[in-house]
Amino acid sequence: MAQPHFSQPAPLTTMADGTVKQINPFSGTEVWTVPGRANRPLTLANPHPEPIDHEAHGKHCAFCTQRVFDSPPEKSRIVATDNGSKILASTGVDDLMKPWEFRRVPNLFEILSFDYWTKNYGYKLPPEAAHRRDRYLSDPAGKAHVLKVLQAKATASGMSYDDWIRIPESERLEGANAFFGGGHDVIISKRHFVEGAEVNNELAASATLTPAEHEMYMKLTIDAMRDLYATNRYMRYVQVFQNWLKPAGASFDHLHKQLVGIDQRSVNAEMEVAKVRSNPNVYNELGVDYAGFQNLIIAENRHAVAFAGFGHRYPTLEVYSKAAEPMPWLQTAEEQRGMSDMLHALHVATGPLVATNEEWHHKPIDVDMPMPWRILLKWRVSTLAGFEGGTKIYVNTIDPWTLRDRVVPRLLEARANGEIASSLNIATECACKVNSLRYNPYL
Repeated sequence: MAQPHFSQPAPLTTMADGTVKQINPFSGTEVWTVPGRANRPLTLANPHPEPIDHEAHGKHCAFCTQRVFDSPPEKSRIVATDNGSKILASTGVDDLMKPWEFRRVPNLFEILSFDYWTKNYGYKLPPEAAHRRDRYLSDPAGKAHVLKVLQAKATASGMSYDDWIRIPESERLEGANAFFGGGHDVIISKRHFVEGAEVNNELAASATLTPAEHEMYMKLTIDAMRDLYATNRYMRYVQVFQNWLKPAGASFDHLHKQLVGIDQRSVNAEMEVAKVRSNPNVYNELGVDYAGFQNLIIAENRHAVAFAGFGHRYPTLEVYSKAAEPMPWLQTAEEQRGMSDMLHALHVATGPLVATNEEWHHKPIDVDMPMPWRILLKWRVSTLAGFEGGTKIYVNTIDPWTLRDRVVPRLLEARANGEIASSLNIATECACKVNSLRYNPYL
């Protein structure tokens, strides 16, 4: 296949024996797919399920609906309405018993603790957060909830109950600040299992949501991004990710996303800033357009495009927003829905039994160059080994064209069955226009 001109090695090279060599144009990661090791059957999580304990309905894990008091005080939730959905800020402990579809709660074990921000930057709870904390603790039920969760955290860290109870209550409650102004949040789905599930691998996953439910999931996550940036000026980047199933690093096999605010740009963003300064159109030229030239475009709608990625350690599906606005929370509801519909469709095509990592990438707030919002869906179907560690060349068992050929038929089937948005164009239906990403103001 003809290659466009590049001032660097082409992202994809097929050798005479069929070996596919890939170089990620943004990170430089080198990946090979070798004949004989390629196109292996997918490793499915929990292929031998056991019956569900129905007496534990709503209590299967700490994220379940009947265990809301096991997690820190909720920050917000999203509920279904006659006109779609609505995000509600949580104000008191009584809110925990009200209906919800997805809820946003602080992570009990933060990657960067509240103390990190206070001791390194002098960060203090914003007045609104401090007011919410005081109001929550003034309710005896709210104080009991907070102390219960703080005790669970102390116990998990190795503190005995006797040592915990000896600490004056005022000192114990200092830990509550992290629940009202921390920078590591979790977006939790209502369901643990699908409706009518009988065995324990019939989990409620992104793949089992409806397009409307997935839009609510995305909407609450995007709003949490906005809020974290707005309430802590020391955050330079908010990383959003989803670990689905234990092989992908999930603590619970219960659908959830995580958001972690950090005080520097991500490593990937730091590398990409230099590339986008050199070539502002790099995400079109070396991303979507190159995928189009290689016939790797999988699906497209008015606001997003998806393709089989290249240069990743694991088989990866990539979704790019076409919007001119790079920040997700500043995009229109229609642009956000376009991304949601596309990502949801790829989850459906992947299936709920495949362990995956979902990674969100967006323009850091202190970068002056435009960079598009994009999401990577990585299939965790292989284990890195000694060869990869020694050479830094990674063996990916599914090449991009094979990945495309696995996904496209499932997308067509899912659209015909009404499982995904009907607005998606799939494979040869896609226009594949050059420079379809509108983030670049020079176009």
